[in-house]
Amino acid sequence: MADELALKLVVVGNGAVGKSSLIQRFCRGVFSQSYKQTIGVDFLERVLEIGSGRSIRLMVWDTAGQEEFDALTRAYYRGAHGAILAFSSSDLDSFEAVDSWRSKVEAECGSLPMVLVQNKMDLADQATVTPEMAECAARRHRLRLYRTSAKQDFNVDEAFRYLAEKCMEALTREFNDNLHKQASLSQSNNNNNNNNNNNTTFSLKLDRKPRTLRSRCIRFLPT
Repeated sequence: MADELALKLVVVGNGAVGKSSLIQRFCRGVFSQSYKQTIGVDFLERVLEIGSGRSIRLMVWDTAGQEEFDALTRAYYRGAHGAILAFSSSDLDSFEAVDSWRSKVEAECGSLPMVLVQNKMDLADQATVTPEMAECAARRHRLRLYRTSAKQDFNVDEAFRYLAEKCMEALTREFNDNLHKQASLSQSNNNNNNNNNNNTTFSLKLDRKPRTLRSRCIRFLPT
């Protein structure tokens, strides 16, 4: 695999669940009290060390949660290595929309590593999503659940780091699978060539006619 690797992550969810705040906190270490609606898409970067000290460049895409931007933002899901499904503790509608957001991402990207994030845990007194509800959703989706607060910088790094590690694991599996397929294909080609050579020899013995055999060189091009 290449020495330098970049991962594309998308953060999706309803508007005002704190997607931009999560990304700002993770990439820049800052939090803004004022709410500014994301128009279309935006992204920030951060270099993160994971595993055995390997540096990974994370390109974190912030997408608008409003339906009017749906056609635009869905195009930017393509090529993503992982996704955060975010909802707000104080917004039941955003929690109930998680299924829809997952479907939208998978429609563009197929199956990929994801993590479920329950944001705005600092608003516990306004919570409409109980811990039991969030845990039930995580089990149903078979995803890791992180309860976060971008404002208090709680569990934000952990959620992104976990997702990055899962993306690396998926890429490593894909890389090894491709190596195995190439090795199997090469072995299959070798077997076919051996069979062809054996058949040619058998035919010559049956004919019992002197023939001049020319050696043939077969080049295997790298796939």
